[in-house]
Amino acid sequence: MAFWLAVFLAVAVTIQARQTAAIRSSRRVAQLRERRTALEAERAGLEREIRLRTGRRELGRVAEDDLGLHFPNDSEFTQLQLSRPRR
Repeated sequence: MAFWLAVFLAVAVTIQARQTAAIRSSRRVAQLRERRTALEAERAGLEREIRLRTGRRELGRVAEDDLGLHFPNDSEFTQLQLSRPRR
């Protein structure tokens, strides 16, 4: 009888340990999913900021304000004629 009681207790402890490990794993998975969602939202925000800052309007503003450049007027364009190579 004592043998079967020991077997029962061993099985019960094993089941309890597995359930505890499963609950811990489940909590960790939930935490990781929340973290992933937060990181994906941050990534989307950063990609949006990159698109805005590398857009033509923003680059033009930076070139004018920070670098002192300007968009050329029609009179400032110079067209160069390329001569055809001789054969």
